[in-house]
Amino acid sequence: MALSDRLEKIETEKARVSGINKPAPASDRQRKGASAGPSSWGQMKRQVRDALMEELGTKLYAKSNAEELKAVVSEHLEPALKRAGIVLPSSQRPKFVGELTADLLGYGPLEELLSDQTITEIMCNGYNDIYVEKKGKLVHTDVSFTDESHLRQVIEKIVATVGRRIDESSPMVDARLPDGSRVNAMLPPVAVDSPVLTIRRFPAKPFTIHDLIRLGAITADAGSFLEGAVLGKLNIIVSGGTGTGKTTLLNILGDFVPEDERIITIEDAAEIRLSQPHVVRMEARPANIEGAGYVGIRELVRNALRMRPDRIVVGEVRGGEALDMLQAMNTGHEGSLTTIHSNAPRDALTRLDTMVMMAGYDLPVRAIRQQVAAALDLVIQIARFGDGSRRITHISEIQGMEGDIITLQDIFRYSFDEGGSASATSSGILKPTGLRPKVIEKLQDKGVDLPARLFRPKAEPPAATSRLLSAANGRRSPR
Repeated sequence: MALSDRLEKIETEKARVSGINKPAPASDRQRKGASAGPSSWGQMKRQVRDALMEELGTKLYAKSNAEELKAVVSEHLEPALKRAGIVLPSSQRPKFVGELTADLLGYGPLEELLSDQTITEIMCNGYNDIYVEKKGKLVHTDVSFTDESHLRQVIEKIVATVGRRIDESSPMVDARLPDGSRVNAMLPPVAVDSPVLTIRRFPAKPFTIHDLIRLGAITADAGSFLEGAVLGKLNIIVSGGTGTGKTTLLNILGDFVPEDERIITIEDAAEIRLSQPHVVRMEARPANIEGAGYVGIRELVRNALRMRPDRIVVGEVRGGEALDMLQAMNTGHEGSLTTIHSNAPRDALTRLDTMVMMAGYDLPVRAIRQQVAAALDLVIQIARFGDGSRRITHISEIQGMEGDIITLQDIFRYSFDEGGSASATSSGILKPTGLRPKVIEKLQDKGVDLPARLFRPKAEPPAATSRLLSAANGRRSPR
């Protein structure tokens, strides 16, 4: 940059601070285009926002809702515009006030995306590079923040609401929005180019088993079997990759638990939403700035055992807590539910072996596998296909040990009629393999009788409503 350009840039910045609306340097306009000048919409919002915050300070955040804040912004808008040296046409004022209110009270440009119920994921790769997921497909949007500092302000606001922090010394964080949406954020230097924000959305009305049947993710017969498995207190692990719907399925399984049981949920970021009245929710906590105060999933699982739980639901096992979870299942805490990242039921068991080793105990592999075989009853595999749909591909039973190998038996398996899991157009159905599960005896001991027809290999209308699910509707009111 030439010396004259530098001096002009310095003078422009001084003029902006003093409230004089001076044109941007010509060199900047040539490089960045007209949108980077002070007359741009985003730049105007930033200038007025700074002027309002300087004038009103904490009074802005004393307002509890958007309507009250809009009234304050409208009242002080004219003086703020004059201080910033901006002339705004009257036709644009409602939009300007609305976006300014979203910046001050909400999450800025993300408010528009968060209000769209068809969006399941929001990915901010930079302040002006935002993607969303709709119907399982990624779509680039024209939504953008004013600049990088604006994106960072929104990240810090989200993180602060759940009592966590993010800065250069702790540049990664998991958090959640008030509606339960999962949030992950990263700052430089971990994120090389820009702050990165990812928001996993959950539907305002939680999915039920009937929604999965309607969407073709599961059949009515398989849904009936899973309900009976939860009622019969089988220990179940849901396996799948990122974004396949493991937490959604865990919520649905948890909704089958009778209302007279005490449920304890344990998660990194609280996402599970159960409708039963007797639910205790626990959430892990990272270390503070001094490196103290860390409370992990493993510590919470141990503490849950002292809280007289009927059911323990762990959002995800990814480390040494797997050993504590298995021991809980083996010592009278039946009916526990959890999830794991894995691509197949057999891979899920292998990952469990590895996680137990991460607990820090020098246990033989055979002893670990005996723990797994004795603790778990079912592995449910869920996958996302190339067309964006999510499907349950396997419901497998753990039958015991043969030598050093855990034996698995598929009770239901997804069968493709056309295409495959990676195909953009595929069709198929989750079919019974025809094998009678060994857990039937265990379920009968718990008073759960499943009809033999559920396991017969015959075509069933996927939208049919089973007798067991109909009974469940009469027993529990839907969420």
